[in-house]
Amino acid sequence: MTSYFAPAKINLTLRVGPPQADGRHPLDSLVCFTRICGDQISVEAAEALHLEISGPFRQGLSLGPDNLVIRAAEILASASHKSAQAHIRLIKNLPIASGIGGGSADAAATMHALNAFWKLNLPLEELLDLGTQLGADVPACLIGRPVHMTGTGETLASVGPLATMGVVLVNPGVPCPTGPVYRTYDALGTGPELYVQPIPDVASREGLLTYLQAMSNDLEPAAIKLVPEVADVLACLAASPQVRFVRMSGSGATCFALYDDLPAAQLGKKFVQQALANRGFWVEADLI
Repeated sequence: MTSYFAPAKINLTLRVGPPQADGRHPLDSLVCFTRICGDQISVEAAEALHLEISGPFRQGLSLGPDNLVIRAAEILASASHKSAQAHIRLIKNLPIASGIGGGSADAAATMHALNAFWKLNLPLEELLDLGTQLGADVPACLIGRPVHMTGTGETLASVGPLATMGVVLVNPGVPCPTGPVYRTYDALGTGPELYVQPIPDVASREGLLTYLQAMSNDLEPAAIKLVPEVADVLACLAASPQVRFVRMSGSGATCFALYDDLPAAQLGKKFVQQALANRGFWVEADLI
């Protein structure tokens, strides 16, 4: 059996330009990943392709050919001229349609796990090419370390060392699908043409925080219009002790807060859990 960790993806920034002729939007996003919190993929031998899902967020996930895990396995098998034979187990710990790349992370972890299990030895560059068939976030999740995402998400550049900080992730338990968020963003009126800015030195906490404060998540107003609970989460995180920075990730509805270290983040998690008690929100503390 081969196992692979599928961490949560956090869009620390997400600047969005007006839609192109094909309807897609240009992006400028600094992306990073959690260290502890995430889904888990494991694969073992089978005579056909099977998917088994467990974990707190398994409800509502398809076991059929539309699941990104199944699609990732089939694409990898086809590209390798191999029969797709494997029993794949997914432990779903991340909320669904939550702006932290859960499905994309699962697809990426599946490709890595099967690449090892099937002894394909495909280089990362080839996996990245295949991953683009599964969605804009999959290549970033295949890399699994901080990247600068531009173009319409397909252009990725490695970022130098990123400051280690504690993070609290909060999801209100309401799905926030990407498509409706972008349509609402367009309806609210998009901003000016997007000019991509290089990522400065973000190896220090203060350097990272200064950069983040100068950037934005342009989808936040649209997500709040669709899921008003996002505003409640942001306000709660902003009131937490020792908090350094607060923002929504991706297209929502997950929001994050940054702290100097993991102990401070754990205090933030406790504060949020108490402040939002009985609302059924998902709250986790981690490191980036």
